[in-house]
Amino acid sequence: MATASVTQLSSIFSTSTSASKLSTINSPPSLKTHLKTHEIDHSALGRRGFLNGVALAPLIMAPPPSFAREVEVGSYLPPSLSDSSFVLFKATPKDTPALRAGNVQPYQFIIPPTWKQTRVANILSGNYCQPKCAEPWIEVKFEDEKQGKVQVVAAPIIRLTNKPNALIEDIGSPEKLIASLGPFVTGNSYDSDELLEALVEKRGDQTYYKYVLETPFALTGSHNLAKATAKGSTVVLFVVSANDKQWQSSEKTLRAMIDSFEV
Repeated sequence: MATASVTQLSSIFSTSTSASKLSTINSPPSLKTHLKTHEIDHSALGRRGFLNGVALAPLIMAPPPSFAREVEVGSYLPPSLSDSSFVLFKATPKDTPALRAGNVQPYQFIIPPTWKQTRVANILSGNYCQPKCAEPWIEVKFEDEKQGKVQVVAAPIIRLTNKPNALIEDIGSPEKLIASLGPFVTGNSYDSDELLEALVEKRGDQTYYKYVLETPFALTGSHNLAKATAKGSTVVLFVVSANDKQWQSSEKTLRAMIDSFEV
């Protein structure tokens, strides 16, 4: 069971990005071979239709009601010192297997107090492979029906570069990085035409790449914001997603959340 799920995660990382984009990233030979073996004739199957129906279903599938925490985060998280209309989620080792294993450094972001945390399935949490995961995994997920959803995804740096403990600048430009991580933002596939904005942000010694995407075919929503950084052996990706209705009413809130994320 675990083997099948890992294969699906690996496919997510590889098949959704075009060979021309991946050639610009310094990936290990084993990854390039893996990518080649998963090439698909998207022109025959319909690129969006195939990916929407198959490739990323495990990552974006909503958890059963019994797995959801039906408790608003404002009931247990402390108020944000920067904005009293938000609370602060600061990840600790008790929150995820990767944090307990030391594979991910603690991260934090602000979130509206009415949002709820949803459980991440064990096979997608990386629990089965810590402390030496070879595949990306989901750290945490939160959502609100009226405003949108967020998730934190962690990917081993070895999937992006041969250099251990690389900085995000060592991996490549913002455009090169999103070419590989884009499928984790959209939930199915990534097209460079969907990228509206790519920025570089410095916070002390840490560099972040920030993205604004308009994604009409994305499973996560038609509007996506993302922020990525590299620390230690992992690239951490924060994704904020919304449909048209949620974006119209909550854009300011969602942008505040993405701006607050830091590792």
